[in-house]
Amino acid sequence: MLDHIDMTKLIFGRLSWEAIPYHEPILIGTFAMVALGGIVVLGLLTKYRLWGPLWRDWITSIDHKKIGIMYVILGIVMLLRGFADALMMRAQQALSFGDSAGFLPPHHYDQVFTAHGVIMIFFVAMPLVTGLMNYVVPLQIGARDVAFPFLNNFSFWMTTFGAGLVMASLFVGEFARTGWLAYPPLSGILGSPDVGVDYYIWSLQIAGVGTLLSGINLIATIVKMRAPGMNMMKMPVFTWTALCTNVLIVAAFPILTAVLGMLSLDRMFGTNFFTNDLGGNAMMYVNLIWIWGHPEVYILILPAFGIFSEIVSTFSGKRLFGYTSMVYATVVITILSYLVWLHHFFTMGSGASVNSFFGITTMIISIPTGAKIFNWLFTMYRGRIRFEVPMLWTIGFMITFVIGGMTGVMLAVPPADFVLHNSLFLIAHFHNVIIGGVVFGMFAGINFWFPKAFGYKLDDFWGRCSFWFWCIGFWVAFTPLYVLGFMGVTRRMSHFEDPSLQIWFQIAAFGALLIAAGIGSFIIQLVVSYLRRDKLRDTTGDPWGARTLEWSTSSPPPDYNFAFTPRVHDNDAWADMKANGYTRPQDGFVPIHMPKNTGAGFIIAALSAVIGFGLIWQMWLLAGAGFIALMAAIITHTFNYKRDYYISADDVVLTEANRTRLLDSHV
Repeated sequence: MLDHIDMTKLIFGRLSWEAIPYHEPILIGTFAMVALGGIVVLGLLTKYRLWGPLWRDWITSIDHKKIGIMYVILGIVMLLRGFADALMMRAQQALSFGDSAGFLPPHHYDQVFTAHGVIMIFFVAMPLVTGLMNYVVPLQIGARDVAFPFLNNFSFWMTTFGAGLVMASLFVGEFARTGWLAYPPLSGILGSPDVGVDYYIWSLQIAGVGTLLSGINLIATIVKMRAPGMNMMKMPVFTWTALCTNVLIVAAFPILTAVLGMLSLDRMFGTNFFTNDLGGNAMMYVNLIWIWGHPEVYILILPAFGIFSEIVSTFSGKRLFGYTSMVYATVVITILSYLVWLHHFFTMGSGASVNSFFGITTMIISIPTGAKIFNWLFTMYRGRIRFEVPMLWTIGFMITFVIGGMTGVMLAVPPADFVLHNSLFLIAHFHNVIIGGVVFGMFAGINFWFPKAFGYKLDDFWGRCSFWFWCIGFWVAFTPLYVLGFMGVTRRMSHFEDPSLQIWFQIAAFGALLIAAGIGSFIIQLVVSYLRRDKLRDTTGDPWGARTLEWSTSSPPPDYNFAFTPRVHDNDAWADMKANGYTRPQDGFVPIHMPKNTGAGFIIAALSAVIGFGLIWQMWLLAGAGFIALMAAIITHTFNYKRDYYISADDVVLTEANRTRLLDSHV
């Protein structure tokens, strides 16, 4: 009998039937909807025989363009999940007053707000940012692909399977109830003995490996694979912001890996890194997590700054004002982002000297950000501005982000922060810059580069609907939180006693519904655009008259991007071509070397997720078997040399001739 119990524990660990949340009707309903949707998708894939093309052309693809598109799709899918959590939180807070307990039990509400933060930062913002960098950067610098194509595929699938572990926590076990940064001692084994924190740790560890490798890949691509003539000060601003972003990723994400590793050791093996006894220090966790966390904020916002720079220049019909100062401002922000982390916990008791230093550095970092705002305004000044959808997102960003920045400067003053810290004012500020900066930037970038990726524009009407719902909904949703923060209402609360507060939460909930309409409009925009793609198609590759190199290829670009490696003479490609003329080559084509697709990245990432699931539930047999299979897959891939092929010169000639015909017929 004892052997049977030990063997069962070895196989199943902590997993039992009690891990299925039968008692949670919301979760059961969600599971039913997900299962039904999955059955429909599987049925469609089978009916139209799409499994083969899906595996050959997408899952195993090492083409940076397809991987970039898959990153964006992942971000949009996870946005739907993360925003559903936001709607539940807003509805709970609008209803839960006095005798009414609302519809979410406290333990479920705590999981929802933790999952919301984790998903929105790690699995919405990061995939959208990484996807746009993946797609655009090689085209902007005249490269055929990223430096390490297989690593690119592997990075994407690691991120995807990390997101999969978060989603699995909905239906098997539960997610963390600690807040999105999982401070100990609440995240320690005594404060959280269940598997929620373990889901948090291993989903972020797996996704973090993918993000770190993607950062290394893009740095190598930008530093080593630029077209002839493109020195550092001739790179497009988006490429500059991508470079600085990935430098921050490579510097910051190992810290996240280390701190989560130490937390995991505390929970699983009884080490004492972050306990209050035996030499541990819980505040060390807070320092380490924010030494990663504040650069993470700039990892998200810097690419958005690059997107807005490209859009403002394009839709103002002018060169970007102050290119050099824009580059210097980006680099200064990158450096200063490491000198401000302690403003997240001014109230820890470090003393006036420490608080003064970090307060001053926080104010200083607003200077290069303000310089960017002025550069965009001066670019627009006396320009021929076209208020297309990407430009609307940009103008909405400039207004929203400036206000969010001003509230950030308020929080940079330690005495003010002592009053506002941990209040809903802080929540409003954070969403002000993340939504007004990152999310608006991602929607601007998707609308701007969609014709490049698919050959047709997105529908203008539904794009404008999405923008206005998002913009108005944001202010309706978060202005009440500023007011409540000034009134002293703390965050993370699922129930309130003071009935005078309820109207503010109800207004915020209505704003969340407007944002939901904005997301719905975006989905409709995608569907309508696909159905009307023949009318919206543009064969020039550049429907906007954009000013950077990626628009000189066909739309969508061929697998090899450029038949000839372009030569760069200016940081404004459009101005250079207009001044000096641009002729497409007619002959001299040679075979182009291309790497083959491989399923190894998907398989290795899937095995990593299996190991993660085994460690979460302490299923040591599963984790051990997964590790052995993982090593076998890595070794097999390492010795598989047959991964290259050539596109023949004849095929290149045909492709380029067809592209020339389309371009000339459009002109």
